[in-house]
Amino acid sequence: MQKLISGLHHFQTRVFQTHQELFERLAQGQNPEALFITCSDSRINPNLITQTNPGDLFILRNAGNIIPPHGAANGGEGATIEFAIAALGVKDIIVCGHSLCGAVKGLLHPELIEKLPSVISWLSHAEATRSIINENYGHLELTEEQRLSVAIQENVLVQLENLKTHPAVAARLARGELNLHGWTYKIETGEVFSYDSNTGQFAAIKEASGVSAIDKPRLSLNRII
Repeated sequence: MQKLISGLHHFQTRVFQTHQELFERLAQGQNPEALFITCSDSRINPNLITQTNPGDLFILRNAGNIIPPHGAANGGEGATIEFAIAALGVKDIIVCGHSLCGAVKGLLHPELIEKLPSVISWLSHAEATRSIINENYGHLELTEEQRLSVAIQENVLVQLENLKTHPAVAARLARGELNLHGWTYKIETGEVFSYDSNTGQFAAIKEASGVSAIDKPRLSLNRII
């Protein structure tokens, strides 16, 4: 806790003072550019990765960056999505998975979470990811690292499909007023990969800037990052 308290003191005495104009503007309201959906993993910092300021991103975090289909859960995901679109008017939604994801690893290896009933229940919203890996990749000789990497990427695509079941999302997509993006962040290198619906692949963001992830993916080992 001492580290957190020292950080608060530094923020209040140094950081806040040098950015006072920004915070005064934010006190009048928020106008984020995007809804950023990612994992709760402590190694992920959306503002650091994207080099954005407070107020730029509306952030939704949970274990495994999971979006239950509309009506399938009573958590805050649906409310957050609805508010971001209907009240804040965001034009872009990013679902960002990451390498070394413990939630996806638990999905692939249920024995690791057998004593975590709440986690088991939550991961049921990613059951399609497990099925895709088992049925579409099971015949391939993948290392455990490759299998996890593919699962992390497939899970991003599964959650994008779940996202489209939410009425606010579906309505804006139908009017062409919303863009969906699938990203994966590689902790080990700092690289971010974006899904390109034209090729059915994830590519380094510098090579796939601005692509959306609305179309269905194509099966390919190039998914492995």
